[in-house]
Amino acid sequence: MEITIYTGGATFSTEQIKTLRNTFHILNQFMVLMWKMGMGKMINFWPAVVGRIMIIQHTGRKSGRTLYAPVNYAIVDGEVYCVAGFGTITDWYRNLMANPNGEIWLPNGKGRVKAIDSSDSLQRLHLIREVLIASGFAARLFGGIDPTRIDDNTLNKITRDYRVIHFIGE
Repeated sequence: MEITIYTGGATFSTEQIKTLRNTFHILNQFMVLMWKMGMGKMINFWPAVVGRIMIIQHTGRKSGRTLYAPVNYAIVDGEVYCVAGFGTITDWYRNLMANPNGEIWLPNGKGRVKAIDSSDSLQRLHLIREVLIASGFAARLFGGIDPTRIDDNTLNKITRDYRVIHFIGE
């Protein structure tokens, strides 16, 4: 089985996807630790390069445990959005769809939220582009794309499996 993610047509085997996801899990633990140590603002010191990073606190759909996921995000028209780049196989996405209530940690504070899948929004492509732009180097490094230059048709093709999450304050 092959899955196309991130790049304009590059395919990855199931094993490669698993390795990539495991790598992200390790990096994510480090990011969460940094946030817990009060370094959230420092991590977001240069958004244009490093990217905008927040933490999603959510509940495991099977375990019921409190879990944490660092993600890139964008604020569009005063609302917070992120994308699940691995689509519906993304663990934190599946957890939020099972229990949409959680908390997000932004550089300026924490807040209780409800997660809404907005992947069918008419603004889907615009929202994805904004999150990719807000990701700093990540879109270019992991995706091989420049979200400020890629045309809509190509971006839509590359991100067809991405899920757009809208966080609404409680």
